[in-house]
Amino acid sequence: MKRRRGAVWAVSMTAAALLALAGCKAKDAPPAPASVPEKAHSFSPEVQIRQHLVQVALGREPADRIIRGATVLDVFTREWLPNQDIVIAGERIAWVGAAGTWPGQAGEVVDASGEFAVPGFGESHKHIESSYLTPEYEAALVIPRGNTWTIEDSHEISNVVGTHNVDFWLRAEKAGSPLKIFASIGSATPPTIYEFGGGYYGYREMSDFMEQNPERVISLGEVMDWPAVNAPPNARAEGGRQRIWEMIDATMAHRGIVEGHGSGLIKPDEINAFAAAGLSSDHEARLPQEGLDKLRRGVFIEARVDLMRTLFPFLIEHGLQDWSNVSVTTDDRDVHATLQLGSMDYNIRTAIESGVPVEIAYQLGSYNTARHYHLEDRFGSIAPGRYADVVLLSDPKKVAVTRVFANGRLASKGTEYLLPIPKIEYPDWIYNTINIGRALKAEDFVVKAPAGRQQVDVALLEPFWFEPDFITSTLPVQADGSVVADPAQGIIKVAVVDRYHGKGGSTPSVSKMFWRNVGPKTPGSALASSQSHDLHNIWVAGNDDAAMALAVNTIAELHGGWALVSGGKVVAKVRLDVGGLMTSRPVDEVAAEMEALHEAADAMDWIGAPGLPERMRFAFLTASPWKWQLVAPYEGNPGGFVNVTTGETHAVVW
Repeated sequence: MKRRRGAVWAVSMTAAALLALAGCKAKDAPPAPASVPEKAHSFSPEVQIRQHLVQVALGREPADRIIRGATVLDVFTREWLPNQDIVIAGERIAWVGAAGTWPGQAGEVVDASGEFAVPGFGESHKHIESSYLTPEYEAALVIPRGNTWTIEDSHEISNVVGTHNVDFWLRAEKAGSPLKIFASIGSATPPTIYEFGGGYYGYREMSDFMEQNPERVISLGEVMDWPAVNAPPNARAEGGRQRIWEMIDATMAHRGIVEGHGSGLIKPDEINAFAAAGLSSDHEARLPQEGLDKLRRGVFIEARVDLMRTLFPFLIEHGLQDWSNVSVTTDDRDVHATLQLGSMDYNIRTAIESGVPVEIAYQLGSYNTARHYHLEDRFGSIAPGRYADVVLLSDPKKVAVTRVFANGRLASKGTEYLLPIPKIEYPDWIYNTINIGRALKAEDFVVKAPAGRQQVDVALLEPFWFEPDFITSTLPVQADGSVVADPAQGIIKVAVVDRYHGKGGSTPSVSKMFWRNVGPKTPGSALASSQSHDLHNIWVAGNDDAAMALAVNTIAELHGGWALVSGGKVVAKVRLDVGGLMTSRPVDEVAAEMEALHEAADAMDWIGAPGLPERMRFAFLTASPWKWQLVAPYEGNPGGFVNVTTGETHAVVW
């Protein structure tokens, strides 16, 4: 066929020439198409991964493995899809669909017929420090139980290592550990203006964390200082109010999530104020109606086991239709308890036993949390583009885990962890964190009465005392002018020792007072720990000053941990030398030390309930709803006894 030469000539002319022939001025010409840049754009690692997944999904490039024939839970439609293939490329899922229909080739096919596949579990609120394990050993403990990613609320270690916080949490994964940790920066650093530890976070610190680690720093950890949040300007010590609102400001400026701690907030005006402040979640709800009231105001509920058993039946009876603003979480659970109960598998099982439909229960442990933290494009579902974190079950109603794939690799069978645990050389700043200045002596724990007194009034507390006023009682004065514990009447001596600033000298930084309904009755006994939420000074409870000194000195020698003294001798100890909170040692070794501590405590007599009062590590919290509390001495309050909501101080004997 002949072509018109004019047409060929015309299309070969430049746009400017054609415009000229048409009588248009060059200045009216549309801009020429942009030229190809000399240097091609460099795609981010995430986009490069996505580009590869596209080719694998289309069968053009090979996959690493296929998990074949499982019944897959689709969390988007809340249905079980039988006989599915999960095609994995690298650490991600590339394709999901009917078995045998993907057009590509894979290096390995894993038979999962007869098993059920659910997405890897994610903790919505967790303190890994409370497990006593560093992250690489935490992975070995929880991944066989289905937990493949964690929102780590880091205000424990933050109070110890300050600006090194995120550096610490990312080291294990960089060394090859498959547990993905997202740092939720500790808002309680320090917890109140009456406490001073190893870190201080305000606007600049929070901004730096989020800017330097945008992929892994996604939120501000539980905002606990509610008196500072709700105080009118200048109505309370301004330093605390200023600092916490600075952190909220920095988080919002970087589009992060602000996590809450609404303990004791049950009135409608309080709940509304809590939500209005931007505090998006609460793991501290204790009453069913409280949980519903907070849900109605848009608060994401992170339910622990104790709440699940009452809240979930209540929500079912109420007819809750949308569970997307609810999750389950462990919060604090140590290695010993996890070996006995489980991790997130136990939480999901408890939800099912509480009446939650099975499909929703798995959403509570995965997808809902991912959505809350804006991570649903990578976690919480078995879907293309997401991490290949797949939990295989023999019975979904029992959460019976058979195998776990983490980052696309088989990580466990049953409770056996299969992947290597990386050896991490942690720096000195995480080990050398206990500085009490000098070895303490019995006289450092003496409580002196005012001169000439035969009897004194004493201020008393007890574990988890939330009332507005402290308790008072009377105790006799000894011949040497001291006031001592009276275990027979259920009264013990308690002390808090500053572990950060090394103020040993002639007047060590030790506050002491008397508590009731807790502590050892066996003569010459004391229990001490450097796990003391949230500042993590050393606490000690005892009936003998020399035993209390021995217990604290043992903690210092261990560089942190637990020490139990009975009859004037150390009978059990647990070494937590990483920040005084954790240890980089195998799960079984640490669990064995905890078991020995419990067994030694079982052989002693205790005030109130028998056995180790382990929950004492939470009894020194200064967050809402606590009022009067014992903290380490600080300027203006050498006794350390303070109302943390008002700043009022009081003598411990008078």
